[in-house]
Amino acid sequence: MMHPDTEIQFVSEQVGVGVFATKLIPKGSIVWIKDDLDLMLTEEFIESLGNLQKADIYKYAYLESNGIYVLHWDHAKYMNHSFNPNCVDTAYNFQMAAKDILPGEQLTCDYGALGLIEEFECIPEEGTTRTKVTANDYLIYYKDWDEIARETFKYFHAVEQPLKYLVANEYVDKVNAVANGEAPMDSILTLFIDKIERM
Repeated sequence: MMHPDTEIQFVSEQVGVGVFATKLIPKGSIVWIKDDLDLMLTEEFIESLGNLQKADIYKYAYLESNGIYVLHWDHAKYMNHSFNPNCVDTAYNFQMAAKDILPGEQLTCDYGALGLIEEFECIPEEGTTRTKVTANDYLIYYKDWDEIARETFKYFHAVEQPLKYLVANEYVDKVNAVANGEAPMDSILTLFIDKIERM
């Protein structure tokens, strides 16, 4: 589920639409969290569908390391990629604002953190030498993402968290301990253990 202070807006002909802040979303806010309304789909089920359905699912869903495709039920599926994202993934099935996101600013994440199967070229961006997302980005950049998440967690309890109630029960104690500085943060790499073990 996306943060309530967001909406879909047109970006460009090349990009299509994206997710934009309607109000200030402070650093440390949960901006997206996996919830029970997200569709969990097997490849076998997807392949049993019609071509139009399959095309949309493969375009908007992401593949978890356990081989399940996740299709967001809300406008989270329109969140665009950036090599300089203002949102950061965590090992707890949510993303946080890695900086203050201003009203009218687009929310972006690094698709490399999704462990995508296919590589794709990206629109050139200032401030980075990266030009494409690869299937192994999570192995290369996880330390950078972890450091951003670690810094962002320092603000977790200092901001309003309208989506905090959706943190999965298995993560609640750990998330609070990390935010309080009482426990080390789990690396995002832990989300890819199944995938790494199959390599």
